[in-house]
Amino acid sequence: MHFIKAQIIDPLLHWYSDALSAWGYWLVALFMAIESSFLPLPSEVVLPPAAHLAWNNGIPFLGLHLTGWPAQIGLVIAGALGSWLGATGMYWASRWAGRPLVMRYGKYLLVPPPKVAGAERWAAHYGALGIFISRLLPVVRHLIGIPAGIVRLDYRRFSLYTLLGSALWCAVLCYVGVRMGRDLRETQNVTRTISTWLGGGMLVLAAIYYFFVHRQMKGKSELRTPKSEG
Repeated sequence: MHFIKAQIIDPLLHWYSDALSAWGYWLVALFMAIESSFLPLPSEVVLPPAAHLAWNNGIPFLGLHLTGWPAQIGLVIAGALGSWLGATGMYWASRWAGRPLVMRYGKYLLVPPPKVAGAERWAAHYGALGIFISRLLPVVRHLIGIPAGIVRLDYRRFSLYTLLGSALWCAVLCYVGVRMGRDLRETQNVTRTISTWLGGGMLVLAAIYYFFVHRQMKGKSELRTPKSEG
């Protein structure tokens, strides 16, 4: 674990710190937009480090240098807006292309037909409110714009649920980053603290994924296509 921290984690944090100092909240918004598209960039590796760095060193924004809780509020806003932009791209691409094209060519964008069908099953089960819930869950978070676009879900409702769910998820990740940073400063055993946080986070995400995502996305029952709203 010490080798991983010294050779991988520390250099990445150093690069991220320098990048945030130069680009600030724009970089966070960009990464969160990517996270909500078809590219695999987990928000769990974007916001907690940014929150830790912002809490201690601050992040620039339009000539201001925000630290502490104001910096965390800025991260939540930037993260939510970035997530909404990425999800909007997925929504309109799917709405324009339609289900046949998405099912046929989605695999070239790392969204194969089984993932699309799984996201449709999940959306059919939870309905419109699933847009909000999806922002808190792994895997389905970046896919939910596809079925929403295919069934032409009202875009204003889609945007509202996406922004609210994304803001809540970003707030949770920022809290984790701040709390983890405090523990790292106060502990004598850095390796054990990092292992505890990583292990606990993985267990929580695995449990959420299994109970709320896996069983629906892998369901073998016939898909009920949700009705378009708005």
